[in-house]
This record gives sequence, structure tokens and C-alpha cells, in this order.
Amino acid sequence: MAVKLRLTRMGRRNRPFFRLNAVDSRTPRDGKIIEKLGHYDPIEKDETKQLVLNRDRIEYWLSKGAVPSDTVAEILLRNGIKTKYAEEKAKRRGQARKIAHKRGKLFTATERIVAEKKKAKEAEAAGAAGEAKPATPAAGS
Repeated sequence: MAVKLRLTRMGRRNRPFFRLNAVDSRTPRDGKIIEKLGHYDPIEKDETKQLVLNRDRIEYWLSKGAVPSDTVAEILLRNGIKTKYAEEKAKRRGQARKIAHKRGKLFTATERIVAEKKKAKEAEAAGAAGEAKPATPAAGS
């Protein structure tokens, strides 16, 4: 049986709440769980209550070969629990970024926004420079 560490969505509409569970990899998102390992409330203001983890049980399941989902791996990494899967993902993402930059493409939405702002500033500067020059009469008129 392959075990995964993943989130189960709870709560109501527009008020999400997630439980971190150890589950069989074949079960659906809200299906039968093996063990509850903690919970995550993204809307909670108090950071100590926002994420509650049972560290020793999470480390137990990771030692037994449980595979965390990408989201769970990031949550664990932010809380000091390193997994080989998070490191592999970061390495793959870095390689993809290099390939995209080599091809001259933007990799993230942040890079796209920065490029658009830079282009807008250049257009604004060019427009201001065009207004500063005196208008010359058209040749041949």
C-alpha cells in the first residue's frame, strides 16, 4: 500500500479549512484516511493556530516511505521538515527556469508583470521625449 500525505478540504464555501492526513494513494481526496496528522486554516490570523502539525507522526510516515503532495511538501518545508521530494521539485523548477530563460521566455507571472512595467516605463519615456522635440514640417508638402 502506497501512503501519501495530503490535504483534505473541510469547512464551508468561501471558508476553507484543511486537514493533513496520511492516506492510501488510491483513495479520493475526501476518502478514508489512515491517520490525521494536523490541520491548516489559511484564513486564521494567529499564526500559531493557523498550522498545527503532529511532527513526530509526520516524520514517522516520511521514514516509512510516505510521499507528500506538492502543497504538503511546501508546508512541511516552511516548518523545518525537509523531504527529498521538495528538494527534487525545487531542482526541477530551477532547471525549467533556466530552459525558459535560455529560450527568451518568462517563467513566472511575477517576471511577466515586471517586464510589462518596464515596457510601460520605456514607452512613457519615449512619449515624453517625443513631446520635448519640436515638430518638424513634413518633407514634400
